[in-house]
Parts: sequence; C-alpha cells; structure tokens
Amino acid sequence: MENYKQEGPGYWSAKKKVKEIKGFYVHLLVYLFVNIAIVAVAAYQDGDWHALDDIWTYSTAFFWGIGLFAHWLSVFGPNKLFGKDWEERKVRELMDKEKNRNWE
Repeated sequence: MENYKQEGPGYWSAKKKVKEIKGFYVHLLVYLFVNIAIVAVAAYQDGDWHALDDIWTYSTAFFWGIGLFAHWLSVFGPNKLFGKDWEERKVRELMDKEKNRNWE
C-alpha cells in the first residue's frame, strides 16, 4: 500500500469520509441484527409461533429507521440544505451585506 499521507489534505478528507461510511454500515448492521432479533422473539413466544400483528414489535424498527435514514442522508445524501457549500455561500452573503452596509 502506498503512503497516501504525502498527498496532502485530500488524504485526511478521504480518510474522514471512509470513517463516516464505515460508521453508517456498522449502524445498519446493528439495526438489522437487533430488529431481526426483536421480531424473532415476538414471533416465538411461550414456545408457540404467534402472529406478528402487535404494533410494538415494529415500533423500534420504525423509529430507529428514521434515525438510520438521517444517518444515511448525512453520509451519502446531498448536503444542499446545510452542507459545506451552503456554509460558504452564507458566509459570503453575510460578508457582502456587511460590506454594503458600511458603504451606505
């Protein structure tokens, strides 16, 4: 493996992105294992297979799924809402307003 540390700041941003992606996949695996276990326990209670019609069986998967989706969006989704580009545009906008105010 080549030594990519010599490549400069691009190495550190790529390393950070890989860590974020890995964190999402770990989160996804834990989500899957835990929710499969919850459904399996709910389905097989008292030595008998039950119908899975209890809403509480799926509530954990539903609400945790919302959080998982938010995590996915932060890692893979477009950062148009409050991403780095937005921050830079907002800083420029505020600087321009301040500059125009000083000229008036």
